[in-house]
Amino acid sequence: MSINYIKCHGSGNEFIMIDAVAQSLDGYNLSLLSQCVCSRATGSGADGVLLLVKEKEGVYGMRMFNPDGSEAEMCGNGIRCVARLAEKYIQSSEFILTSGGKRYPIKRQPCIYSTIPTYGVQIAVELWSSDFAFFAKDDKRFIGKIIPQLHPTLCWSAISVGNPHIIAHVEKCDITLLESLGERVKSLTDILPKGVNISFVETLGRNHIFVTTFERGAGITPSCGTAMTSSATAMALLGLAEYNTEILVENRGGAVKCNCSTEGSLHTTLTGNASYIEHGVIEFDGKTFATKTSSVCTEEIELWNNFLASRVEK
Repeated sequence: MSINYIKCHGSGNEFIMIDAVAQSLDGYNLSLLSQCVCSRATGSGADGVLLLVKEKEGVYGMRMFNPDGSEAEMCGNGIRCVARLAEKYIQSSEFILTSGGKRYPIKRQPCIYSTIPTYGVQIAVELWSSDFAFFAKDDKRFIGKIIPQLHPTLCWSAISVGNPHIIAHVEKCDITLLESLGERVKSLTDILPKGVNISFVETLGRNHIFVTTFERGAGITPSCGTAMTSSATAMALLGLAEYNTEILVENRGGAVKCNCSTEGSLHTTLTGNASYIEHGVIEFDGKTFATKTSSVCTEEIELWNNFLASRVEK
């Protein structure tokens, strides 16, 4: 079967995106498809596979598969790309997308640079989750505390934004240490039964942070939208950033903006790009695959490169 795809990215986080509304994927092993296509050794190379799906009349959603074939509950960078694709069906600049059984308000936003398509997604934040089994019996939150099984001195904050995150505020992001902790956490199923996304956050200024993340199911990636959302929220909870104020979040892939709010309930709005790289076709027979690029989005690639060049490199 031939599957039309769009290669896209949110803040340097690259995905293969498939419109599963326009074409049926029934009968296909999506886990295997993701493993094949995302492989940087033998595939196209991506941080995940995104599907735009239609849940019922007028309700659209996202499914996201990691490079290891596991399905993620939520992807902050990915849902912006899916929002761009969904907008042509919904024909509104404000709408709801579902992911992992939850609803996410989406709004088209002013471009972060030139004419780069930009979307904001409002993400509900939970400070208690069954995904975190290291909480003390009566704990309602875990903010700025040590997890001794993981590291003897680092202080972590546990945040759930549809998927689980732990965040440590550090003086300098050490990717080697982060990667070792990401591998170690895989064996800590007694305290993290579903695994976890791990981030280091470095303060660059007031309401200005730099985030590096080891993603569950993917490893170190250029950026992770839910990790940046969780990191900005953790900094606000720690008193190191402000609520109801734009927080600039830098990462190795680019930058996004976050705004944390306690109005009604704790939530953070993640705003950033949804850029297309190429359009193409995947030939997949359930076991083997091949991809063919039909067109490259040269103008969008140049726009993003200009945006990166306009920023001070980290």
